[in-house]
Formats: sequence, structure tokens, C-alpha cells
Amino acid sequence: MTLRINRHHLAALALAANLLCAGTGLAIAEQTRPPGQGDKTIALLKTLITFDTSNAPGDTRALAEYLKSQFEPLGAEVDIIVAPNGKAAHFIARLRGDGSKKPVLLAAHADVVPVERGKWTEEPFAGVEKDGFVYGRGAMDFKGGLAVFSRAVMRLAEEKVPLARDVIFLAEADEEQGQFNTSWLAKNHWDKIDAEFALNEGGYVLQGRDGTVRQINVTTAEKLSVTFALKATGRSGHSSRPFPPGEMANDRLIAALAKLAAYDPGIKIVPASRAFFSALLPISPPQTASDIKLLLGAKSQVELETAGRKLVSNNPNDGLLLHALLRDTMVVTMIEAGIKPNVIPGDAKAVVNTRLLPGTTTDQMIAEIRRVIEDPDIEVSIVTSMSQKEAKDYYLMRTSVPASPVNTVLYDALERSAKRLWTDAVLVPTMFEAGTDATAWRERNVPVYGIYPYPLDDDILSRMHGNDERIGVEAVKQGTEWIYRTLLEVAKK
Repeated sequence: MTLRINRHHLAALALAANLLCAGTGLAIAEQTRPPGQGDKTIALLKTLITFDTSNAPGDTRALAEYLKSQFEPLGAEVDIIVAPNGKAAHFIARLRGDGSKKPVLLAAHADVVPVERGKWTEEPFAGVEKDGFVYGRGAMDFKGGLAVFSRAVMRLAEEKVPLARDVIFLAEADEEQGQFNTSWLAKNHWDKIDAEFALNEGGYVLQGRDGTVRQINVTTAEKLSVTFALKATGRSGHSSRPFPPGEMANDRLIAALAKLAAYDPGIKIVPASRAFFSALLPISPPQTASDIKLLLGAKSQVELETAGRKLVSNNPNDGLLLHALLRDTMVVTMIEAGIKPNVIPGDAKAVVNTRLLPGTTTDQMIAEIRRVIEDPDIEVSIVTSMSQKEAKDYYLMRTSVPASPVNTVLYDALERSAKRLWTDAVLVPTMFEAGTDATAWRERNVPVYGIYPYPLDDDILSRMHGNDERIGVEAVKQGTEWIYRTLLEVAKK
């Protein structure tokens, strides 16, 4: 079976598990799970989806108040911290333990990306349950995780479990490219979210086409999202009298972007990606394992490029993720120029979003962009509300943050609890090709493990940030049990 690990074209790194068969770990879980726990999570998820928390504007205040109404009656200490924009509301619930151990934190973002309503077959903010799925914006990313995490904490309170440590649940605001995310929260209210270790979004529970689960990717590091602006200037005037090529802003910007579009950064192997590929070796098909060995054993850049291309070409369904994990990436996402059809604009701008491997600096990426476009007069800058120096220093600090260790009580509990549900599942530490709000803890030396806490397949992942986003009902129920059992093992007195 071909290795499948792509975020949007994922079928399975799974080879063989017996999740849906009689006598499997799932059967054990069904016997031990109190009736209705998974159903409560589904009901909560459908309600959470009805709050339109699209970012922008990212107004999460009403959702935070709803969560308050659910947690306070259970005896949780609740805080709602509203950011200076008056919309981004962080919700924090804390169950008190005896203080003999440091807290454990579960974080899930409450804001979602906008929708193209005309392309949905279901109302995106109705929480429709249909054919074994819950539809709606955020169903998979990440209100599904928010529901699973919050229900796990609620269940501890409902069952009056004596705790050796505080359990903190955080519904994050402004994660989807906002400025008042957990970095802002940590800077201003670190005492509210300090913990020994934390769970956040990230890696995938990989479900094969037959529904089996064998591999669970757990994010211990992630690429750094940095957005750059390119600005070209030129002569402006009447469109009936164009200037010579190269003298107009649009011409120069188009020429630069064409070079960027045709460019692919070189392959790099960093410690986080080396750990990921090394962990894949014992559970990969023979051809994939052979390709990975060539990659990890490369002695030169030429060998590295050859091995990387071979690995990607032999795993076409995983190509996008493998490509992203092997290099820094850059993509043109926005272009802005002109004020009227018959006016030659004097300025033309473009936005390039990059995802940098750990260790790559913004100075290095700016130099690479300038080398590729070969136009020294095009301005390249970081898109930021800070000064350029402040932004460079900030991103330098972030790209230097080490991966979270895997020798913790929480990581071990994730693995043991997973095996109760998916008996042959193996946890694999990985690097996330996108970005999350986990850095707020990781940069303060708090281990963070990223998971989407439910089985996922190609179809589910292809809809993330897209149309008709959905998550499986049974997948959410399994995830509910997994996280609760993990939390119970980590926090129970």
C-alpha cells in the first residue's frame, strides 16, 4: 500500500489495523465508555459551529460566553480575556487539583476561516449532521478539536475525579492569522496558561481507506509562517501611451513573480524532519523505506535533491506534504495594483507567504527572494505591525525554538490511550507543515503536542479551509474517549 501522509491528499500511512472489526480496541472502548459521552461531544460540536467566528473579524465573544455557561456550573474557574480589538475573546476554564504537580493544558482555537457560501451544499454555520458526518465551518479545523478537548475536561468535573494537577482548557482566539492570538495572551496573561505540558492542534490520526488506524502523527515542531511584501515602482500615466517594458511597476512585478512561481527552494533536512523520517522507516512499505534511507544518508546537496525527488515521485498521493517537509516554501497569495483600467499605476504590490523550516531566518529568505527575482529595486519586506528589526528579531527567536521532547508523561499517555482504541497504532513525532498557536508555550520551554484528535482521511482533509467541511461522527466519539483517557492518566490523583 502506498504511504499516505498528505494533509490534503491523505489516505493512510496506515498499513493494517482492525479498528472496525469485532474484538478490536474499539470494542474495548465501547465497553468502557459511559453511554452518551460521544453523543455529548457531537451535540456540543454542532452548537459551537452555529457561532460564526470567521476571522476576520474573528469575534469569539458569544462563543466564549456559551462555554462559560457550560463550565461554570461544573465548578470550573472561568476567565474570559478580551483583546484590545474588542472581538478576540480567549476563554479559560480551570479545574483545580491538589497542586502536587504542575498543570496540564488543552488548547483549541475558536475562530475559523471565512466561507464561500455559494459553494457549500449545507449551511456552513448550522452544524448539520448528515450521513454520519457533522458539516460546518470548523467541523474539522478546529471546533471538532475544541469540542473533544472541552468535553474531556468537562467529564473530569462531572465525574468529580480527584486531581493531582490543575487541568486548564483554553479556547483560543485570533489563531487564523490574527495579532491577538496566544502569543499576545502569553505576553499579557502567562499566569493563566502556564503549564507543565500542553495539547494543541497539529498532527493527524491517519485513517486508511478501509477505516483502519495504524499511525498517529504528533506534532513536536512546526514550520514558521512569515509573510513578505514585494513592492515595485515605475512610471505612471495614461494606458493609451504605455512606457517601454521594464519602466512600469506592473511589468517589473509580473516579471519578478514569474521567477518566484517557477522557483523551488532547495531540500534541507533539519533535526525535526530527520526525526520524522527516521520514525517512518520501520512502518513504511519497502520502496518508501528505501527512499527514506537514501534521503537520510545523502552526503551532498546533489544526493539530497535526488533522494528527495525520488521519495516524492514514488508517493504521489503524499507529494504536497512531503514536498513541504523537505524545504522552505514560498507562494504568491495576493496581488494588488492599479486604480482604474485606463491608468498605468506607479506602484504594484504582491504578498508572498513562506513557511520556514526551523533554523531558517527571515534575512536568509529575503536574500533568497532577491536572488531569484533579480531586481534590486523591488522592495522586499516582512508584513508586520512591528518594525522590520523587531520582526526579524522575533522570528529569529521563534525559528530557534527546539522541538518538544517525547519523553514526557503526556506523550506516553497519548500513546497508551491510543492503543486502547487502535491496538496497532504507533505514535510518530512529526513537524507540522503549517502553523499553530503552540509556539507561545514551546518558546517558553513548555512541551506542546499537536493533534487533530480524531481519525482523518483524504476526503476530510481535502475540505479543510474549503467547502463542505465536515468530520465523522464516529471519529469524534473515538477522539473523545482517547483524550479523556489521556487526561485521566495524566491528571488523576
